[in-house]
Amino acid sequence: MKFMPLLEKDWPHYVDEIRGIAAGVDVSLASILALNVRTEIAFGMWSDGCTALSWKCGKSSFLAQNWDWEQKQKENLIRLRIKQQNKPNIDMITEAGIIGKIGLNSAGVGVCLNAIKAKGIDFFKLPCHLALRRCLDSSSRAEAVDALQRAGLASSSHILVADADGATGLECSFKDVVLLPMSEEGLITHTNHYIQEHVGVEEEILFKDTKPRLIRANELVKGLKASVESIGTVLTDEDDFPVSINRHQADDSTIATVFSIVMDLSGPVADVFIGRPTAPEESLQLRPLLV
Repeated sequence: MKFMPLLEKDWPHYVDEIRGIAAGVDVSLASILALNVRTEIAFGMWSDGCTALSWKCGKSSFLAQNWDWEQKQKENLIRLRIKQQNKPNIDMITEAGIIGKIGLNSAGVGVCLNAIKAKGIDFFKLPCHLALRRCLDSSSRAEAVDALQRAGLASSSHILVADADGATGLECSFKDVVLLPMSEEGLITHTNHYIQEHVGVEEEILFKDTKPRLIRANELVKGLKASVESIGTVLTDEDDFPVSINRHQADDSTIATVFSIVMDLSGPVADVFIGRPTAPEESLQLRPLLV
């Protein structure tokens, strides 16, 4: 409950939601709060691996990622649609009890997440999953970036936020938020390690394949036509299988791609595939209610 003083002071509306979920399922407030700060409980040392990319091309803007984690986590995934007053409506894929995750809103703002393993935590800054929610509460990428820079992040992660005008990567640690701009081609790609310098932050590489996956993602987007379908092919790539962008369980690991998402922020709409995108167990489309 160490985050509660900060949350009650600066983010009381999130506390209200967490409290409402706890009451609705008849569990303790502490239990639901723990889900929403689980990254910080593990001090940024959780073991999910992801590949994310954004692409601003002409009038189009796309955001996509594979979310890789324990396969048993699929049963905890939910589609959460939130209708709000004076804020954009939200449509996202999250885990039951967590109020901020990967998805998009009615203003055409989308957000993705890469885990990064680095020591350090600050209980007076915004927890990772609530930072994702703050992005989805924003009317523009600029608003989301400004909000996270002001609040700071409690632990390590990379948050990729985009809208119709492009994308910004935010490499976060308990000490800083360092921005990652789009390339000249309008691209940002990211996996599970820091690309920018973070002074005084002790990083430990989460997956040995994180750098090869980043190199591979950059190779795949060269000369690719910017469309939902073509970006989806990046997420199905099996180069260096089983520790590929489209991850499969290896002999010594139960981690694989849990879901795949491609967002067209001009819609705004997103295609989601549960399971590995080459063998999806379920598919759905996110389409936030327009205000």
